[in-house]
Amino acid sequence: MKDITDKFGTLYYPKSALVFYETTGTETTDMYVEHFDMDESGTPINAHPLTVKEAEMLAKTLQTDEERSRAFLKPKGILPTNILHINPSDKGAVIWYTKAQQRQLYFVNGLGIPNGTAQVPPMLWVADKSSLAVFALATNRRPTEKTPLHYAPFFNIYEKGNVCMGTVSIDIKNSASVEEFIQAWEDYFFNSYFSHSLCADLTRANIINLWKDIINTDKPFPIEALKKNNKTLKHLL
Repeated sequence: MKDITDKFGTLYYPKSALVFYETTGTETTDMYVEHFDMDESGTPINAHPLTVKEAEMLAKTLQTDEERSRAFLKPKGILPTNILHINPSDKGAVIWYTKAQQRQLYFVNGLGIPNGTAQVPPMLWVADKSSLAVFALATNRRPTEKTPLHYAPFFNIYEKGNVCMGTVSIDIKNSASVEEFIQAWEDYFFNSYFSHSLCADLTRANIINLWKDIINTDKPFPIEALKKNNKTLKHLL
């Protein structure tokens, strides 16, 4: 049989187990809890009554997980004005925008574009715990439901705006505030290497020549090079 364990995700190993016993056939029900340790093969060993210390540790662990879950995507203070929508579910989702700005960009050697800083256009970001989509905006104004969206003029992006993160390891904490969440995704995006086009004609100009022309210069991003994708912000809500 082929060994496919290397294709699994994070592995969790059993450390302990609880067995609950209760009486039957009596007017009152009594309960007894037994704690088992686990050996290296996952076999229960060292059975003993659940101690007060072990019960307190279990209660603390459960309470901490619940508190972290409640804290997910909560703002640290006043909600940042660039956040447009928050869905505070278990997986979580946020829509936010950024104005035109200068960013450090990285490109693989095969593109012939040097690494460096460049002006990037205003952007709309849509992310949950495990995926990211980005779009470009024509102005720095706060988007409304009717604001037209443009294809993001970057590599590693599919036509629908989804970003291929490649080998980047995404680790969004369950306790992340909304500020930490959006900062993490922006860092993941801009600190990874742009490597290839996943969709042709995302820009009106040749995308390689576009970045060659503005990288390591003070030139503003040419908004006229953006291409509308026939969607508005409302389509993402």
